[in-house]
Amino acid sequence: MKKIIGLLVITILLASCKKGGDGGSNDGSGNNGATPAAATLTAPLKDEICTTGTDITDSTSSINFTWQSARNASSYELSIKNLSTQAVVTKTVQTTQTDMTLLKNAPYSWFVTSKSTKSKTTTESEVWKFYNGGNGIVTYAPYPAEVTAPLLGQHITSTNGKIKLSWKGSVAGGSIVGYNVYFGPSSSPPVFRTNIKDNFIDNVTVSSNTTYYWYIVTVDSNNNTSNSGIYNFFVGH
Repeated sequence: MKKIIGLLVITILLASCKKGGDGGSNDGSGNNGATPAAATLTAPLKDEICTTGTDITDSTSSINFTWQSARNASSYELSIKNLSTQAVVTKTVQTTQTDMTLLKNAPYSWFVTSKSTKSKTTTESEVWKFYNGGNGIVTYAPYPAEVTAPLLGQHITSTNGKIKLSWKGSVAGGSIVGYNVYFGPSSSPPVFRTNIKDNFIDNVTVSSNTTYYWYIVTVDSNNNTSNSGIYNFFVGH
């Protein structure tokens, strides 16, 4: 009987040691808590005009991107999108800053993806926008509007033949005074509404089994404009 009790005690102790010494806590993803945190962006500043770049040519300048280090991150991938051309460039670095050569007088968005050699999971930062300043430019066009619904290529269902169009707008200088929306079943949609003050249009009439196209022109207080680029969606039954 004593021998059996002794074996039970040893078994319990071994199980306890194994449970407590498995290499650390688990974050639920099988990475033992090594999932990297999101980086905090610091520069270029959000929704500002960047004038601190170093001139490379008459049309390009070098911009220094910086962010705070993220817990568990061993490297970072910087992603930059030209909001006018939709061109995206990426760069992987092990530090929390890097220089990138960009076109002047152009709007950009950027974010940083934290990566870890101990985890398959990556984590993205916030997305910031900025304007890369141009020589002699006093005012800048607003950022192209971001469509929020319906999304590009989305298939949607309308029960009453009505839908809602919505978007987000922002500007680096001045203020937005209105939006002109182009909408219709043609790939070159006509003007639908002008001088809209809200970021949405309710009760837009649509037909089933039809693809619709639309885009938004943003107008600011300096009478500068920007085009969101064309979006489309399909209305089903």
